[in-house]
Amino acid sequence: MKKNMGSADRIIRVIIAAIVAVLYFTGTISGTLGIVLLVLAAVFVLTGLVGFCPLYKLFGMSTCTQKDKNKSA
Repeated sequence: MKKNMGSADRIIRVIIAAIVAVLYFTGTISGTLGIVLLVLAAVFVLTGLVGFCPLYKLFGMSTCTQKDKNKSA
Protein backbone atom coordinates (compact mmCIF):
# COMPACT_ATOMS: atom_id res chain seq x y z
CA MET A 1 0.00 0.00 0.00
CA LYS A 2 1.53 3.29 -1.08
CA LYS A 3 0.84 6.31 1.06
CA ASN A 4 -1.46 8.84 -0.53
CA MET A 5 -1.92 11.22 2.40
CA GLY A 6 0.43 14.03 3.34
CA SER A 7 1.42 14.92 6.88
CA ALA A 8 -0.97 17.86 7.17
CA ASP A 9 -3.90 15.74 5.99
CA ARG A 10 -3.06 13.01 8.50
CA ILE A 11 -2.78 15.47 11.41
CA ILE A 12 -6.06 17.19 10.51
CA ARG A 13 -7.87 13.84 10.41
CA VAL A 14 -6.61 12.81 13.84
CA ILE A 15 -7.53 16.21 15.33
CA ILE A 16 -11.05 16.04 13.87
CA ALA A 17 -11.44 12.51 15.22
CA ALA A 18 -10.33 13.63 18.68
CA ILE A 19 -12.81 16.52 18.66
CA VAL A 20 -15.67 14.22 17.63
CA ALA A 21 -14.73 11.70 20.34
CA VAL A 22 -14.68 14.40 23.02
CA LEU A 23 -18.04 15.75 21.86
CA TYR A 24 -19.54 12.25 21.89
CA PHE A 25 -18.22 11.21 25.30
CA THR A 26 -19.25 14.50 26.92
CA GLY A 27 -22.78 14.03 25.59
CA THR A 28 -22.77 17.03 23.27
CA ILE A 29 -23.60 14.79 20.33
CA SER A 30 -25.62 11.63 20.90
CA GLY A 31 -28.00 9.18 19.34
CA THR A 32 -27.65 7.87 15.83
CA LEU A 33 -25.75 10.95 14.67
CA GLY A 34 -23.27 10.52 17.50
CA ILE A 35 -22.64 6.88 16.64
CA VAL A 36 -22.22 7.64 12.93
CA LEU A 37 -19.76 10.44 13.70
CA LEU A 38 -17.87 8.20 16.13
CA VAL A 39 -17.49 5.51 13.46
CA LEU A 40 -16.33 8.17 10.99
CA ALA A 41 -13.83 9.40 13.59
CA ALA A 42 -12.49 5.86 13.97
CA VAL A 43 -12.01 5.64 10.20
CA PHE A 44 -10.24 9.01 10.26
CA VAL A 45 -7.85 7.80 12.97
CA LEU A 46 -7.16 4.55 11.11
CA THR A 47 -6.48 6.24 7.78
CA GLY A 48 -4.48 8.98 9.50
CA LEU A 49 -2.20 6.49 11.23
CA VAL A 50 -1.74 4.30 8.16
CA GLY A 51 -1.35 7.20 5.72
CA PHE A 52 -3.58 5.61 3.09
CA CYS A 53 -7.12 6.64 2.16
CA PRO A 54 -9.09 4.25 -0.08
CA LEU A 55 -11.29 7.08 -1.36
CA TYR A 56 -8.23 9.02 -2.47
CA LYS A 57 -7.08 5.92 -4.37
CA LEU A 58 -10.54 5.51 -5.94
CA PHE A 59 -10.56 9.11 -7.20
CA GLY A 60 -6.85 9.16 -8.09
CA MET A 61 -6.03 11.82 -5.51
CA SER A 62 -2.93 12.26 -3.36
CA THR A 63 -1.99 14.88 -0.80
CA CYS A 64 1.42 13.29 -0.36
CA THR A 65 4.46 15.36 -1.26
CA GLN A 66 7.26 13.81 -3.27
CA LYS A 67 9.37 13.56 -0.11
CA ASP A 68 6.58 11.66 1.72
CA LYS A 69 6.19 9.26 -1.21
CA ASN A 70 9.87 8.36 -1.06
CA LYS A 71 9.56 7.39 2.62
CA SER A 72 6.90 4.75 1.90
CA ALA A 73 8.85 3.01 -0.84
